[in-house]
Amino acid sequence: MASFFFFTGLLLLPCLSLSVTAAKQTYIVHMKHQAKPSTFSTHYDWYASSVQSLSSSTDSLLYTYNTAYDGFAASLDPDQAQALRQSDAVLGVYEDTLYTLHTTRSPQFLGISSDFGLSAGYSKLDFDKASLDVIIGVLDTGVWPESKSFDDSAMPEVPTKWRGQCESGPDFSPKLCNKKLIGARFFSKGYHMAGGSFSKKPNEPESPRDYDGHGTHTASTAAGDGVDVLSMSLGGGSAPYYRDTIAVGAFAAMEKGIVVSCSAGNSGPTKASLANVAPWILTVGAGTLDRDFPAYVFLGNKKKATGVSLYSGNGMGNKPVSLVYNKGSNGSSSSNLCLPGSLQPELVRGKVVICDRGINARVEKGAVVRDAGGVGMILANTAASGEELVADSHLLPAVAIGRKMGDIVREYAKTVPNPTALLTFGGTVLNVRPSPVVAAFSSRGPNMVTPQILKPDVIGPGVNILAAWTEASGPTELEKDTRRTKFNIMSGTSMSCPHLSGVAALLKAAHPDWSPSAIKSALMTTAYVVDNTKSPLHDAADGRLSTPWAHGSGHVNPQKAISPGLVYDASTEDYVAFLCSLGYTIEHVQAIVKRPNITCTRKFNTPGELNYPSFSVLFGDQRVVRYTRELTNVGPARSLYNVTADGPSTVGISVRPKRLLFRTVGEKKRYTVTFVAKNGDQKMGGAAFGSIVWGNAQHQVRSPVAFSWTQLMS
Repeated sequence: MASFFFFTGLLLLPCLSLSVTAAKQTYIVHMKHQAKPSTFSTHYDWYASSVQSLSSSTDSLLYTYNTAYDGFAASLDPDQAQALRQSDAVLGVYEDTLYTLHTTRSPQFLGISSDFGLSAGYSKLDFDKASLDVIIGVLDTGVWPESKSFDDSAMPEVPTKWRGQCESGPDFSPKLCNKKLIGARFFSKGYHMAGGSFSKKPNEPESPRDYDGHGTHTASTAAGDGVDVLSMSLGGGSAPYYRDTIAVGAFAAMEKGIVVSCSAGNSGPTKASLANVAPWILTVGAGTLDRDFPAYVFLGNKKKATGVSLYSGNGMGNKPVSLVYNKGSNGSSSSNLCLPGSLQPELVRGKVVICDRGINARVEKGAVVRDAGGVGMILANTAASGEELVADSHLLPAVAIGRKMGDIVREYAKTVPNPTALLTFGGTVLNVRPSPVVAAFSSRGPNMVTPQILKPDVIGPGVNILAAWTEASGPTELEKDTRRTKFNIMSGTSMSCPHLSGVAALLKAAHPDWSPSAIKSALMTTAYVVDNTKSPLHDAADGRLSTPWAHGSGHVNPQKAISPGLVYDASTEDYVAFLCSLGYTIEHVQAIVKRPNITCTRKFNTPGELNYPSFSVLFGDQRVVRYTRELTNVGPARSLYNVTADGPSTVGISVRPKRLLFRTVGEKKRYTVTFVAKNGDQKMGGAAFGSIVWGNAQHQVRSPVAFSWTQLMS
């Protein structure tokens, strides 16, 4: 088992705030480390003096940073922030960002057995010993330390490399940390700057304790200072890397050998909706498990709809009751969505209510129905959610159904004089087929920050995931939910991200000398793209075949990732060359790389030349795109690989050489792939997909390829 260091804050990250109407707000100031005047003994003194020169307030300086980022956070008004921007010692001044949460059976579904499928060359004893030294850092809403998921029975002593701390609070004693939950900290000054105006729990004590549930759930799924894997199930959209604090912090972590795993976001199925797209980050989308929680709707016309639900109450009995769909009734355009205050009790009392999915939380719709006197709810998908079904612990009998059946139920309720329905619940079902399926909510490519880098990287289990839960909140997280549970089921890329973090930790234990990019490559090139029916992965949004813009390289396969055969490795200098190829100024590059004398003496002709495990090919003014990649042998000596390239008929693909012989372990070999767009075969603005696979009898090293046509000249 891995150890955990938990970062937490009332707003997820140090100094996250939201500007409302106050003149002052929180700014993050990025300083040039080497520019400190000799008159100041420490950087803290320098930062404090800089703030005091602008503000008479003694508490304007909120935080100082010196590990992944040189600078400070301060409470300033816009004029003061602008004054700082004029200083030669300042790299940048940015308004603070509010990041949003991207919100079992997993080990069996992932194929993780007790010996993790260890190949010849290392014993289970060696692996177990190494895995106990792996530390996972989680940035989230906190932790519920009493959960059985953090029981440290049979755990060895805390790794000697650990330099973190377990911070105290009114409801959190440092003694609650143990040999598994080895540290916890909280950050709240940015929250106070915002006046707590958007906190759901304004009286929440300042401590690492989790009153939301999200942090406990993600931490217990996954397994700072001295961590080996950093798991962040949050994000705030996409921006240039020098303005993306997650990307900047992740770069510093990567330099220290830390694997950074981030959720892709829950804005799918909208295209170009990704967050956390920096190439040094493992960007994780979400798919389904082969476990389901079936529930059924029996209509008065003898038709049956199958859906899902986690409702565990007394149910409705065996007698059908009246069914109502309130779209447009009483002039209200929101009654079909079951928004708060939209339902008239005289119309829904004693009935089952159809609620369209969207706008407000799914569980809130059920609470609205219950409060209006309804006895049950059918949560019907619209086109935005397609056929994706997410199970929830509703406060009343409720069944979620897909769009197609939702249309049938809605039509029945609108056209039959006295429609009725009965809801029943089927418990838990395993070995669901097909699975996995890409979740409709999982954010999609293309990558709008760097289109030449294909994102997301990979998908993992993220739908209906069972994990530990806070005992300070009910399973729906609604204030009126008085139920308490030690475990809860949630869905989101927030859930798939810690799965990949946990697998990355296992790979780190098995291969402590591998770089973060090597571990990332192993996870990507061994991912699978067929479901348990041997069919290509499908998309829950519309039931069609999924594409790499939705699933990246595919679904993680831990058993194969531990022995990938070959990896695409990348050094810090490679990432610097990548940044220099983006047209950034030296100051922008310095903001990310944190080196005073950084230069762009080496840069790629295009960002797509980065030694990445996947390809994104843009045909703009050019019809020919040529990339060179380098593979490192992490398999046995004298390994021979042959290449297979697959693509659309609109693109010609050639790879040279077609065969690679690795005579020694660790040997590196390069190859060049040429992509040629065929005249007149693809309309401008289109997209297509393919793959490049280096394989032999033992390994298949697969890279997805995405093709885009923009400004294609005839």
